[in-house]
Amino acid sequence: MNVAIVGGGISGLSTAFYILQEKPETKITLFEKSSRLGGKMKTVNMEGFLFEEGSNGFLSNKPDTLELVKLCDYEKNLLRSDDNARIRYIYKDALHRLPESPMAFLKTPLLSVFGKLRVALEYFTPAKKDESDETLQSFGYRRVGKEMTDTFLDAMVAGIFASKPDSISVHSAFPAVVRLEKEYGGLFRGMIAKKKKEAGPGGVLMSFLGGVSSFIEHLAKSMNIAIQTDANVTKIEKKEDKYLLHVKESILEFDKVILSLPAYEGAKMLEELDEALAKELEDIEYSPISVVGFGYEQFSHDLKGFGLLTTTSSNKKILGVLWDSSIFYDRAPSGKKSLRVMIGGKRNPHLALKSDEELIAIAKEGIQETMGVSDTPDVVYVKRYTKGIPNYRVGHNERMKKLFTLLKAHKGLYLSSNAYFGVGLNDCVSNAKKVAKKFIEEAL
Repeated sequence: MNVAIVGGGISGLSTAFYILQEKPETKITLFEKSSRLGGKMKTVNMEGFLFEEGSNGFLSNKPDTLELVKLCDYEKNLLRSDDNARIRYIYKDALHRLPESPMAFLKTPLLSVFGKLRVALEYFTPAKKDESDETLQSFGYRRVGKEMTDTFLDAMVAGIFASKPDSISVHSAFPAVVRLEKEYGGLFRGMIAKKKKEAGPGGVLMSFLGGVSSFIEHLAKSMNIAIQTDANVTKIEKKEDKYLLHVKESILEFDKVILSLPAYEGAKMLEELDEALAKELEDIEYSPISVVGFGYEQFSHDLKGFGLLTTTSSNKKILGVLWDSSIFYDRAPSGKKSLRVMIGGKRNPHLALKSDEELIAIAKEGIQETMGVSDTPDVVYVKRYTKGIPNYRVGHNERMKKLFTLLKAHKGLYLSSNAYFGVGLNDCVSNAKKVAKKFIEEAL
């Protein structure tokens, strides 16, 4: 069987790996339009400072990525985050430590007394009667109150999706939270019940020695597949039961095709094959975001913690700052420090598209305003994404039902990326595993 995978990020590579685990005789050709594999999973080394262009790791409490790491024999290169990474901050009117215990929550100045009482009343708040979709803001206001939503949930969704509570679907972006309300009648009730069932430590942030690119390179080398980089697929056609891929000056024939790339890129390829399917893919929204990395020979802040996220009410131009060298020890040379500043998102989309010089200035200003530090960095790195992170709007799940119903008309065509059912590394690997399983079942 001759199979094409279009897109050489973690989704495409993981899908290929799981297919070969069950059907090692499958002939797979992977096409990547850029000169390297990994997609947004890329580590840049500048004078010994390692800057991630996207995700810096995954949580260990979900099994799929750890399983993949073990299966491809890369476990010895796993890197556990420093214990200080459990310490996190929110910038609202000042920098405040995120409370990690009930007592710390009672003492935090991030919420007023009324705001804390409103959170406590969540236990007695009736569950939603119907299953209609709603924004995270609507869900938060209803269950934990406006203050909690506008502070904690606002910062959280900026950190994960570069989005805003009123711009994202709680059902699609945070399905586990919705399940707590549906199954247990509320968040506190659900968390208490789950804690009794699942006694044990929570997840720990993990990465890889040398950054995420080291894992991408190893995963690609661990498989017997043909890899073509600088290979831009411009169009996909169907001829009887075969798919024809237009790549450079060639038209190549395959039995099956797996699209593992941003939805808007897949839309362009499929426009002539199925206009309705392409339209659904094009309609998936993405948030623009830019990353500014700074490396310091000397830095007048201890960076003891994971970093900080800002709230919308703080009126800061940055979404947050990741204290990279304190999260993973190999992100900066010994005795030196590094961090990354996130800019843009749904909160300030126009800022993400500024020039490098403007982004650097915004990042420096953000660090000074939130951390009180104005040290000059010795190394600077900038990465800009016009379309960075998928933003699951209200109705996303229904749109996915429609999308995958349309996809059924094209036997042998599959979708595997973070545009559909989760944006994190764990989600990408989990979805790739499901796509591979479906592929194998249909190939039997």
